[in-house]
Amino acid sequence: MSDFILHEKLDNDCFKVGNLPLCRVLMMNDRQYPWFILVPRRAELREIFELSSEDQRAFWHESAWFGEQIMTMFNGEKLNVAALGNMVPQLHIHHIVRHQYDASWPKPVWGASPARPYSVEDAATRIEKVEALLQDYEAPEPVFTEAEAKLRWGLPEKKKK
Repeated sequence: MSDFILHEKLDNDCFKVGNLPLCRVLMMNDRQYPWFILVPRRAELREIFELSSEDQRAFWHESAWFGEQIMTMFNGEKLNVAALGNMVPQLHIHHIVRHQYDASWPKPVWGASPARPYSVEDAATRIEKVEALLQDYEAPEPVFTEAEAKLRWGLPEKKKK
């Protein structure tokens, strides 16, 4: 498998915020919404089910943790999480904090209105705040099935009653 490369459209449309253990965190260049994208740093993936079991667990943990953090930071009413991939085939998951007074409420953000880019100063301020959040992330302890534990540590079979 080749190395991870961010899709050109994501690279052009977003700011890089930082990294979690699995995902690159991007910020969409549209100041109408607190809109972030998690991109698992694995090559040639299109769907969540293509991640290994371990990476799926890591992804869902990072997604849930990040969603909670940005909902708190931006005082959100609803968090929209979506993996569409119709325009960009690379696996990426949108995390958009919504408010009843935002530009497209209650409809989806896609196509609702043209993007309104951040000023350089506003983008830098928002990125700095979210980047600081990433420093507080703690990965969960690994979870192993009984079969995985046997493979990893050679644990003996449980005695049948």
